[in-house]
Amino acid sequence: MVEIGEADWKVLKQVKTAALERACATALQEIRAASEAPGKTDHERYLGIWGLLRQRDGELAAAFDDYRRSTALARLISLRQGGFLTDEGLSRFSAKTHEVLERVLPAFQYRGKR
Repeated sequence: MVEIGEADWKVLKQVKTAALERACATALQEIRAASEAPGKTDHERYLGIWGLLRQRDGELAAAFDDYRRSTALARLISLRQGGFLTDEGLSRFSAKTHEVLERVLPAFQYRGKR
């Protein structure tokens, strides 16, 4: 995969913190909702929470683990695909990085902004 430039690497490191907070806040909201799901037994709620944690853990790993310049573009794609990177955050990247993302992101199912 193509490496991003130094300026974009610095931007990615800056937007990563807010994106991680956004991702975790969303996961916690989902967990709260699952823990209070009406009409379900405690066991069913527990299983729902467990399933959410497993799913979100995979998404968070793809977006936030293994940060290196050589993996930065893959992390950026995962951030955007997961809806963790806002349009405002994305606007901070260079035209070259936007070009690459425009070519690559349509191949992924985009979940939208959170």
